[in-house]
Amino acid sequence: MSNVPKVQIAAVVRAHAEEIEITKEHPVTQQKDLKPGECLVKLEATGVCHTDLHARLDDWPLHPKTPLVGGHEGVGHIVAIGDHTSQSPVKIGDRCEFCRKGLEQNCPAARLSGFTVDGTFQQYVVSYVNHVTPIPDGYDSFEAASILCAGVTVYRAIKYSETEHGDWIVLPGAGGGLGHLAVQYARARGLRVIAIDTGAEKKELCLKLGAEKWIDFRECKDIVKEIKGITGDLGAHAALVTAATGAAYQQAVDYLRSGGSLMAVGLPGEAKLEASIFFTVFKVRCIIAF
Repeated sequence: MSNVPKVQIAAVVRAHAEEIEITKEHPVTQQKDLKPGECLVKLEATGVCHTDLHARLDDWPLHPKTPLVGGHEGVGHIVAIGDHTSQSPVKIGDRCEFCRKGLEQNCPAARLSGFTVDGTFQQYVVSYVNHVTPIPDGYDSFEAASILCAGVTVYRAIKYSETEHGDWIVLPGAGGGLGHLAVQYARARGLRVIAIDTGAEKKELCLKLGAEKWIDFRECKDIVKEIKGITGDLGAHAALVTAATGAAYQQAVDYLRSGGSLMAVGLPGEAKLEASIFFTVFKVRCIIAF
C-alpha cells in the first residue's frame, strides 16, 4: 500500500454548470479507510457518458452532489481491499430486497458512481469487491471502458426485448455512444435494424455497422409511417430508445406492432410519455425501463 499516493489528479465539478477543474491535489482513500467489502482501484481508462454532462449541469430531476468527480466507466487494477472483506463482506440482514434480487441500481440507499459519490475521472476510485468485474487478460482497457455502461446497458435491453432472429428493431439515437453499440449487438443477435439519427456521418456509421435501413429524423416527415412501410405495415417488434428526447419515445409507441416492446434507455429530463391504455393492452405492448 506504500506506493499509493495521498493525492491524485482528478477532474472536479465544484458547482453545477461550472467548468470542470483539473486538480492535482484530490485526496486518495487509503487502505485503512476502506470499509469491509470495499476496494481501491487504480484506473487505467475511463469512458465518458452523456450522464456525466447531465451531472455537471444538474439538469435532471435527480440531483448530484457537489463537489463531484464524475465518471462511471472505469477500468484498472485493484490495489487495496478493505480489512475483513474476505471473511465477511456482508452479513445477513445487510442487503435490501432490491439488492437480493440483483437490482442494486434500485436500492433506496444506492451510491451512484460519478453522481452521488465520486467516480472515475480520477486516478484512484473506491468500489465494492462484489461489483467490480474482472476484465480478461489481454483485453485493452480503453476498449473495455465504454462497454461497462453504454455496452451493457443496451445489451441488456436487447436481451430482454423478447426479439428473435429476423425481427425488426428500431434504434432512435443509433449514431450515438449507446446507439452505435446497440446496432452491433442487435446485428450479432440476428435482428434487422432500422437506425434513426441525423447527419451523413452517422448514416455512414450505422450502415457500416450493419443497419438495414436508415431514417434521418430531420428529413423524414412521418417517421411512424416510414417504419410501418418498411415492416409491411405491421410495425417494429421492438424499439430501443437511446435518444434523450420525448419525441423519440412518443413515436416509438405508435410504430410498434402488436406484441412489441419499447425498451426505455435514454433519459430526457422532464419529458412525459403518453400511451393509450386501451391500445397498450389491446395490442399487448410492453414498456420496459433500463
